[in-house]
Amino acid sequence: MKSYIFVYPTKKYVINLISIIMNSKRIRLAKMLVIASMIVTSVSILSCQSRTGSKTSESKSAVDVQDKFIGLQLWSVKDTIAADMPLTVKAVGDMGYGFVEAAGYADGKFYNTDPVEFKNICEESGLEFLGSHTGQDVPAEGKWDETMAWWDTCIAAHKAAGVKWIVQPWMGDSGYETLDGLKKYCEYFNAVGEKCNAAGIRFGYHNHDKEFSTELDGKPVYNWMLEFTDPEKVMFELDLYWIAYGGGNALEYFENYPGRFYLWHIKDEKEVGASGEMDFAAIFAEREKAGAKYGIVEVEEYNFEPLVSCEKSLEFLEAQDYVDLYKN
Repeated sequence: MKSYIFVYPTKKYVINLISIIMNSKRIRLAKMLVIASMIVTSVSILSCQSRTGSKTSESKSAVDVQDKFIGLQLWSVKDTIAADMPLTVKAVGDMGYGFVEAAGYADGKFYNTDPVEFKNICEESGLEFLGSHTGQDVPAEGKWDETMAWWDTCIAAHKAAGVKWIVQPWMGDSGYETLDGLKKYCEYFNAVGEKCNAAGIRFGYHNHDKEFSTELDGKPVYNWMLEFTDPEKVMFELDLYWIAYGGGNALEYFENYPGRFYLWHIKDEKEVGASGEMDFAAIFAEREKAGAKYGIVEVEEYNFEPLVSCEKSLEFLEAQDYVDLYKN
């Protein structure tokens, strides 16, 4: 069964469709009626988009001259990207996202695609390819060189694609069970970060809730990670939803560890802003103190189809005056 991704029609699309009908002598009446119906629907959608302030050149006001520069973590659309990667990337670009963060690196490729080719697909869709999630567990005894060789290949592929950062979004159980186990992970992350620095790429770590709900020697795992890692080698991509879910307070971390949070995953229970429980305004007010340079939407649970949920999340952020994410 084929998979289809619906992309909202553009005026150019409607004009081309009309042209096809007007110039074709072989389209039967029944088919013409179907296509005419499609045109009516398309025009209706375009009209609604104009009334609701969608990103058409006619509807942009003077204050929209500089578009917000917001990214999407492609894990948000993992099923559609597995079915048709180029079409999914195009749909993300058409929504108005500025860049993407991949979650599909393996064996020197992104989504089974050559790094430069994947970068080109993104750029042809109006997107920059800026970051990626991938990684390896802390090396077992005797496996250090093998793991570092894996990282050499990984970093080379990311450098070829021109990305700015690589983020590891997990640790194994040993990182949560003992302080010694966590120290080994942090020493390992420092080593990987040094390799990334040499290639002009930043290395970081992305949290979930367990880093805040788990304590070692009376202190949350995340606090230890911030203290055991070298700020010059390891930055942090703070997931704003998971820190709250795990019982942490983002504002307290910004105050106690300023400048460490180079990236934010802007997330809610489902679509961004849908729960009404995330105080994004207070968080954005401290963005400079946090050190956050980029904001990336991630949607993992949905009220709608994933692509629709991602679009609604972007629309919410674009409508908020406090969201001051612009291209650096």
